[in-house]
Amino acid sequence: MTISTRELTDTVPQAGRLQAILLRTDVRGPMTSTDDVEAVAGLGLVGDHRTAGRQTDSAAKRQVTLIQAEHLPVIAALTGHDTVDPALLRRNLVIEGINLASLRERRFTIGSVLLEGTGWCHPCSRMEEALGAGGFQAMRGHGGITARVLDGGPIGVDDPIEVVADPAAPGAGPAVRS
Repeated sequence: MTISTRELTDTVPQAGRLQAILLRTDVRGPMTSTDDVEAVAGLGLVGDHRTAGRQTDSAAKRQVTLIQAEHLPVIAALTGHDTVDPALLRRNLVIEGINLASLRERRFTIGSVLLEGTGWCHPCSRMEEALGAGGFQAMRGHGGITARVLDGGPIGVDDPIEVVADPAAPGAGPAVRS
């Protein structure tokens, strides 16, 4: 039986896990780690600078940023480090076990919170400061994704991450798990 590329793209058999939650209260401030956080629909994560003094905006695309835990050793290797602290990369959520590319332009849950992947989270020049010369290039293709919060609630470390089968969501397709 031949499976089409479209069917392969639409099928996400993996479930992931939230490995870390990182917030920063100021735009250029340090990231702080927490075990749980409240996600607010149309806003983001309570305590993160993106939510401070803002009103909800369901159209905002960069409410939450996610990075793939499996990419951290690659980034470390490309920058000559033994390891890379995810806080240096300035992303809110570190996930493992599911390919972030599978979540871009799809709806997915982290615990009971519903999010929608909105695009790539490209690196910025701050990666040169954080990782040293070549940090920007090391992050290219490994910067993660951005997302918006559709239905809020608590998020905690170790929460499961799963694609939601929702034909109304862009690119959602069937989420078949075997």
